[in-house]
Amino acid sequence: MRQNKSVYIKTFGCQMNVYDSERMGESLAEAGYGTTEDMAAADLIILNTCHIREKADDKVYSDLGRIREIKDQRRSEGLETVVTVAGCVAQAEGSEIIARAPFVDLVVGPQSYHKLPDLLFRAKSEHRRLVETSFPENEKFAQLPERPARQARSASAFLTVQEGCDKFCTFCVVPYTRGAEYSRSVSDVVAEAQRLVAGGVREITLLGQNVNAYHGTDGAGAPATLAGLVRRLAEIEGLERIRYTTSHPRDMNDDLIRAHAEVGKLMPYLHLPFQAGADRILAAMNRKHTAAGYRAIVKRIRDARPDLALSTDIIVGFPGESEDEFAETLGMVREVGFAAAYTFKYSPRPGTPAATMDGQLDEEVKIERLARLQEVLEAAHEAFNARAVGQTLPVLFERPARQDGQIVGRTPYLQHVSVKGDPALVGQILPVEILAAQPYSLSGSLAAA
Repeated sequence: MRQNKSVYIKTFGCQMNVYDSERMGESLAEAGYGTTEDMAAADLIILNTCHIREKADDKVYSDLGRIREIKDQRRSEGLETVVTVAGCVAQAEGSEIIARAPFVDLVVGPQSYHKLPDLLFRAKSEHRRLVETSFPENEKFAQLPERPARQARSASAFLTVQEGCDKFCTFCVVPYTRGAEYSRSVSDVVAEAQRLVAGGVREITLLGQNVNAYHGTDGAGAPATLAGLVRRLAEIEGLERIRYTTSHPRDMNDDLIRAHAEVGKLMPYLHLPFQAGADRILAAMNRKHTAAGYRAIVKRIRDARPDLALSTDIIVGFPGESEDEFAETLGMVREVGFAAAYTFKYSPRPGTPAATMDGQLDEEVKIERLARLQEVLEAAHEAFNARAVGQTLPVLFERPARQDGQIVGRTPYLQHVSVKGDPALVGQILPVEILAAQPYSLSGSLAAA
């Protein structure tokens, strides 16, 4: 379809939102929208939002203030601007968004964005603002257009295979904004992966709020596991690397651990959140695993794949957390030896059980604990990178670097590596001798073939 309108999409939060934004763009392309990087020139502005942390909400409303000015300016020039808030903030605060920002035309939750072209048409033809935050019975992936096998923007891509969560951790809004766990069929995932690979993608990261709870159906209609899906994807010619995120310790089963040992295309890097190191706090979080249980899982994984690197999520300052319990978290970090971690101060989210628990900690306490935790983790990360120096590692090159004559890629352990190289090498996996380690990246030289 000829594209005569433009859309600007800003994405907040997790990798799944990145994927969702891509799918929104593809859906809108069929309705005649081309993408633009200039918000002030867009006929349609979409904020694809995240609700996990309080500051994410603040950023959304801050952006909306600037968007209102853009909309007013364009109106003075005789141009129409449609403003849409999508994603998890939209799901959680649909009516409040309209009340606080009455210039917003459409609010659409993450389970309904496949309806975007129709919703935009309705908003315009009915001359009213719309809020669509239902959990539709018809599965959204079946309603989205088939992903085109076009030239990929990058050698790596995200692919959502599972959505929602049934775990109900007491601090988390995901079950309320993304709904119950749903898994796409193996055939659907494989078909999308094949189209991505046909476009030049060499690495795919499988996404899910609780991805290792994947239970999509196989060709015979029987339930499949994430390990089974990984093994099927590994058969795709041209797909060289497979990753998945985010996992839950309760779903790290023997089948999946064996896949790490047996499937060469499954990268030796695993994101496995433990959140807290004290059993009383884990119970209050409703994590349904213990610190000892987490350590046991890590041992089983490392026995299966000794070179596997781990990353994690950690929350400090959960209601009632004592200094001794925080010390147990630090102990877990030192014992496991994480390559990387996402760390957060506990942030009360409206509607979650933890938000009304006794023992809410002062912000100063949370800030101080977070700083101590990050100091330990940064030292571990720097040591992890330093161990790569002198090794020759396969690097998937993804893009030219900012510096002329440099290209950037990633090791199997997700470390960023820059080398001198021709941009024509982007998309290839080549051996690189690691020469130096910086705090957040590596540098090296292409090894002789």
